[in-house]
Parts: sequence; C-alpha cells; structure tokens
Amino acid sequence: MRLGGRIQAAAEILEDVIERRTPVTMALRDWGKSNRFAGSKDRSAIGNIVLDALRRKSSIGFRMNDDSPRALALGATVFSGGISVDDIIEQTKNDAHFGAPLTDDQIAKLRGQIDLETAPDSIRADVPDWLWPAFETNFDEEAVLEGAALTERAPLDLRANGIKATRDKLNQKSAKPTEISPIGLRFSPVEGFGRHPNINSDPDFLTGKMEIQDEGSQIVSLLVAAKPGETVLDYCAGGGGKSLALASDMNNEGAIHAFDIDKRRLAPTYERAMRAGASIIKVVPPPAKSLNHLRGRVDRVLVDAPCTGVGTWRRKPDAKWRLTEDALGRRMAEQVKVLDEAKDFVKPGGYLFYVTCSMLAAENEAQVYAFLERTSDFALLSAGEVWEERFGVDVPKPWSSDGCTLTLTPASTHTDGFFFAVMEKSA
Repeated sequence: MRLGGRIQAAAEILEDVIERRTPVTMALRDWGKSNRFAGSKDRSAIGNIVLDALRRKSSIGFRMNDDSPRALALGATVFSGGISVDDIIEQTKNDAHFGAPLTDDQIAKLRGQIDLETAPDSIRADVPDWLWPAFETNFDEEAVLEGAALTERAPLDLRANGIKATRDKLNQKSAKPTEISPIGLRFSPVEGFGRHPNINSDPDFLTGKMEIQDEGSQIVSLLVAAKPGETVLDYCAGGGGKSLALASDMNNEGAIHAFDIDKRRLAPTYERAMRAGASIIKVVPPPAKSLNHLRGRVDRVLVDAPCTGVGTWRRKPDAKWRLTEDALGRRMAEQVKVLDEAKDFVKPGGYLFYVTCSMLAAENEAQVYAFLERTSDFALLSAGEVWEERFGVDVPKPWSSDGCTLTLTPASTHTDGFFFAVMEKSA
C-alpha cells in the first residue's frame, strides 16, 4: 500500500472506533480481515497512525481545527509519525485510494498554523475535559507534562525470569537494560511506521527465560519484596504477570496463590507458569471460598486492584476516551470491596500491598486512607524506604504526595503509570 491508502485506512478505522465506539484492537483486527491484501508492514503502519491519533485526539483536533477521523489520521501522520507535509502531497498525487487531495487549509494546519501552546491545558495534555480537574489537582504544575507523556508511544519491556536466566544471559542484543528494574530490558518506542520485534516467537520467550512486562509492573512486583519460603496471595492475579515476577524474586521457593474472580482472565496463568518453571504458583479459580484455608495465614497479600487504567493510556489510548464518571465510580466501589476482602488473609505482622495502574488520587491515596479509617489493625508504611533498598538513590524518582505511597508515571519514572502502597497488620 502507498501512503495515501494507509492514511485513508486509518481514517476508516478511526471512524469505527470514535463513532461506533468499537474497541481499537477489534477495529484493527476487523479491518485486517476485510483487507487481506494488506501486508504486515501496512497493518503495522496503519496501526501506528490509529493509535497515535487516539493518544493525541484532543490536541490534533485543536491543531487541525477539525476532529474528524480523516483530520485526526492526517495530523497523527505528521505530528506523531514524523512524515512531512511535502511527502504526503508528493506521495498522494493521483492516488485514488487517498480520496480528495489535501486542501490549502489542511496544508496550513499541518504546517503548524495553529500553535498548541494557545490551547487550554486539558487539550495540551490530551486528558478528557471532565477528568482534567482531578488530574490537575493530583499533579499540579506538572499536570500538562504528565498528561503529554501519556500521549507518547510506549517502549517494549522484557523481564528476565530468574528461575531460568539472568538479564545478561538473554539473547536480546537490540534491547537495553531498564533504568530502574535490575531484571528488565527495553526496546525503545518505535519511530515512524516501524514495529517492535515479535517476542512471542523468540526462543528466549518460548523457553521461559523471559516475559513481556512493563518496567513499572516489574518495579511494583519487586517492591513487594517477597522472600523465599514465604506464602503470598496475588488476590487479583489476572493473567499472572506479577505472580510470575514474584516467583522469580522468591527463587521459586515458597507458595504463591494466584486468584482472580474472573476465571477467563486467570486462564493464561497456567501455561505461563509452566513455561517459566514457576512451580510455586498455584492457580486458584473462583469462587473466593476456595481461599478460606488461607485466612489469617498469608505473609504478603498483593491487591492489584481493578482500576481505570489511566497509567496504561500509551498502550490503550481508546480507553482514555471511553472512560466515564460512572465507570470511575464503579471501579472505586470494586477497589473498596477487594481491599476489604483481601485484608482477612494477612497474618498478624504480615503485609498488605495495594497496587493500581491508575494515576488518579481517587483510586490511589484516597482508597488507602479510607481503608485505614475503617480498619484499625493496619498501618501505612513508607514504600520509599523499600524503593531505596531495592533500587538505590540514583534512579528516576516516582511521585509521592505523602512520603509513604508511590506513583510511577511515564514522565517521572519512564514507565507505565502505577500506584504502590504497603500496609502492615499489627501483630
């Protein structure tokens, strides 16, 4: 496909996502099935345009003075993809697949006629208007910077599985060591129409020597500081990514109970644990009463709570525009529920860890403080001390509004957004 066809295809997919509210992964898949002539490079290029447009939907619409799918696709190609206006003009001449040629107004807008610095802060940050007051309160003068960092393309991070290999033994010569995690490797964000390597077919992955895991997720797993021989409950285990990281950190000694209320989310954990050689992971499908024998007996309980996923907007940009106040309220209610359920499994002197991939105080600090208000036998500890013990003082620093809890962000730690808090149960 030529450039014009790629831009037009991206516009069609964006129309499906924005106007029919189809999840972007489904829209891209459906387009690929309907257009089997498109090669893998074409699909990758089109996907880059679509995701870039969704990451910067507000700011591109402002700069183009037009938020139509075609305008967003054009803006993403130039403002994020690095393709020049002259290249678009030259490469789309007499291209029937591109549709109408660029207008003089579109050319002027793509050349920067409208300065983004004149836009309201919420548009410069590409944060939904209804969410901006809470986002701005949380990050104050850095709010625009933090929002804009969520519009960048994400890297591809890997975690060495210590059960089978160390980081330096992985055959990933194009990846660089992660800044903070001592067990991670990073492929930089792709540029232009590039694409990341296919890790799922890599021998290191297939033999269980490494996993795909964002550095932020690696960090919060390491902050749990699980010791060999301990009993750990991963209460909202999902696909098992953090359980696998914990098993590696524990040298595969002890017991990890991976539970999730949704057995479909939990299903991949079986195969992943086998591939990793993580024999200490016991997958526990619902119902929750299957965990009754663990009440009051667990050394460390990890609650990776359901959340809005604000910290993952770089990877799932359509979620940004699908999020509603009602959805935020439902997630907050679920967070209260899982915290109150999980606390009963912590033994006296044990630890309860609360983690989200959100960057909103309402889902993070506010939930921890409310939990401590209604629960008399837990105390908040300083996660900053564990941070320095595990990572030292010379690495990028996370946010901390209270000196105890930590918030990782793309701007501060160059990771996905994560919140981390640790509470100790009185002996």
